[in-house]
Amino acid sequence: MKLPAHAGVLVVNLGTPEQPTKQAVKRYLKEFLWDKRVVSIFRPLWWLILNGIILQRRPQVTAKNYQKVWLDEGSPLWVYSQRLVHQVAQRLPDVAIELGMRYGQPSVADALARLNQQHLRHLLIVPLYPQYSSTTTASVYDAIMPILQQWTHLPDLHFVSEYYQFPPMINAVADSIRAEWITHDRPEKLLFSFHGLPERLIRQGDPYYVQCRMTARLIADALALSDEQWHVAFQSRFGRETWLQPYTDKTLQTWGQQGIKRVHVCCPGFPVDCLETLEEIAKTNRDLFLSSGGEMLHYLPALNDSEAHTEMMTQLIFGYLAQGDPRQVLSAQSTHQYADEYQRDYVYSSD
Repeated sequence: MKLPAHAGVLVVNLGTPEQPTKQAVKRYLKEFLWDKRVVSIFRPLWWLILNGIILQRRPQVTAKNYQKVWLDEGSPLWVYSQRLVHQVAQRLPDVAIELGMRYGQPSVADALARLNQQHLRHLLIVPLYPQYSSTTTASVYDAIMPILQQWTHLPDLHFVSEYYQFPPMINAVADSIRAEWITHDRPEKLLFSFHGLPERLIRQGDPYYVQCRMTARLIADALALSDEQWHVAFQSRFGRETWLQPYTDKTLQTWGQQGIKRVHVCCPGFPVDCLETLEEIAKTNRDLFLSSGGEMLHYLPALNDSEAHTEMMTQLIFGYLAQGDPRQVLSAQSTHQYADEYQRDYVYSSD
């Protein structure tokens, strides 16, 4: 199978502050939290809350947390994303590949400008979000469309909305867990922790919850785990409304109090490590578990810039450009069965 000529790929990740400082974090949070997809509160009211309260208090605390995980080359999310895209580009030398951040630098606009100089006939957009959410994947679409409206010649456009069932991704995560178990032994419980989302969005039809549960199920099946050996929870909630449950911190606290001693945490919604994995899970939630009676919490690293992640993303991109859509379900019958079961956890309705 051959790749089409004049093809380009824009890989998009969420974004990160340029420095672990209060001012850099404030700029980043201002852009991120003003996105209507992220926070949909009535704009005038949210402007007052964001600028009058949140941006006055949160940047200093968040900057200190970034300082705990900052690498010599920069933010972990930026470092690993850059390395990953560079390695994939080396495997696909005839394809123009750029990295853009939805918020911050390198921006989506600048990345698209560089791709536009290549006189593309085919453009593939790959958000680094395995599970679709209106707060992430759809926000990438929102950012891209106004820019493409300014292009004189539009290439054929393909948009990867999700890849949570992509077998190479499932296998890569499962293999990485097996490798960790060689040096850290198998735990009593394996917790799959995903970024949270307001329950309201799920009731409105966002498929994120079902896709997270399916991701965890497929990885657990690949590891031949029983239902008692693994669990799904949701982290990083924000604000006062109810978010997807169970909550990661509450789950770990309860496990510690119940006498569970050894836990591993995997975050398969995060392709590369970032503040939410390296600080929130590996430090804050680890300390919470230990203070609640647990003895060991080991965070299982994201795929980052590993050989397996590079190969998986190369297959995904090549498959889209050469075939149109390379995704396939490991077991259609069992997948549909579990999807129906997970969907019943929440009542879908239009508010």
